Amino acid sequence: MLEEIAAQMREGLKDKAFDSTLKFDCGDAGVLVLADGTASVEDRETDCTIKISADNLIKLLAGDLKPTTALMLGKLKVSGDMGVAMKMGQLLA
Repeated sequence: MLEEIAAQMREGLKDKAFDSTLKFDCGDAGVLVLADGTASVEDRETDCTIKISADNLIKLLAGDLKPTTALMLGKLKVSGDMGVAMKMGQLLA
């Protein structure tokens, strides 16, 4: 499932400037890493890590879950550079 999301994100990242590294940690489902202008499911160190379930990641990327709401409800947790997490909104637009 995360590989399909990564493939879609690679297409979406082509037109966007994102010079940081961001990891979505979906626990047992795996990770989705945005780095070097692309998306992959290979784990690595990143500037920021967002812990979120795979189901909530899908909702977040579809626009059905707002990042601020998810954070307030505890559906996602951010560690590392909060500024990178804030840039995520640009990627989702």
